[in-house]
Amino acid sequence: MHKLKLVPLLALTLFFAPTLSSQNPSDPNDPNYVPPDQEMQRQEVVNLERETARAILLNNGTFFRRVYSEDFAGTLSHGQTVDKNHLINEVQNTEVRYQAFNASDIKVRLFQETAIATCLWTSRAFFRGQQIETQMRVMHVYINGPRGWHVVAGQTTPLPPYTPHPL
Repeated sequence: MHKLKLVPLLALTLFFAPTLSSQNPSDPNDPNYVPPDQEMQRQEVVNLERETARAILLNNGTFFRRVYSEDFAGTLSHGQTVDKNHLINEVQNTEVRYQAFNASDIKVRLFQETAIATCLWTSRAFFRGQQIETQMRVMHVYINGPRGWHVVAGQTTPLPPYTPHPL
């Protein structure tokens, strides 16, 4: 009779044993290491690229305060280097009013806790009293930390025809 009580206890132990040992060690050298789902990480970065375009469309700096790192370094389409605060000022620039701002052709390459995203920005706006249409190739470098992905560097390259643009 004593053995019959041990059978359910043993069954419960075997049932919960995989969950007790299924923690995902973060050290790739650990024999129990399981790499994070790369497709999910890639999709997170793609979504951040789309959110970047939406924040620019709305001249909204809040997104950049949350996602861009404090030590962000970037280069705008006309060659000007910017830090996080300068970029936010450019995004919130009242001289430009976007009618459309889209990120397309988004490609993401993952390297452990680093992601390189490239995309095509296409915009239509009023800038300095004139309607402009621009296309730019953009590259962002992301680092994945305890609070998610953060942009640490960016490069924007204009495509012909070259028109003046704040970014």
